[in-house]
Amino acid sequence: MMGQSGNPAKADRVIEVSMTEMAFEPSNIQAMEGETITFVVSNDGEFVHEFNLGTERMWQGHIDEMKKMMETGMMTVDEVNHDKMMQAGMMHDDANSVLLEPGQTAKVTWTFGKKTEMGFACNVPGHRESGMVGDITFVKRVLPSS
Repeated sequence: MMGQSGNPAKADRVIEVSMTEMAFEPSNIQAMEGETITFVVSNDGEFVHEFNLGTERMWQGHIDEMKKMMETGMMTVDEVNHDKMMQAGMMHDDANSVLLEPGQTAKVTWTFGKKTEMGFACNVPGHRESGMVGDITFVKRVLPSS
């Protein structure tokens, strides 16, 4: 199991993630089973970008929805039209994902489940295919130093 939406008040730590053109910084994040992380995601690029926690299979299943959003004007290269998204019932408000215009910042709080193959990606058409993907590496819990 990948995990579930987490309670920001109970986050074990906060990780800042910057999105630029076809890159995440950091591009590899370490997580522990059961850990709750609040990701503070900033779009520091010039285009709309998405931070989506998931798996390759989930991202493949999301491609058509994202293409439709571009084709119907719900999203352009640098803007998200929330009114059109709401009218189409495609609000893009999943707990594991944020879709941001340039300059925007948002938070995703996630409680990780069992060690599994997962990562984070931008599913804006063409972005993941251009390498805008990051890895999540599961590590054993490290005892705090005293």
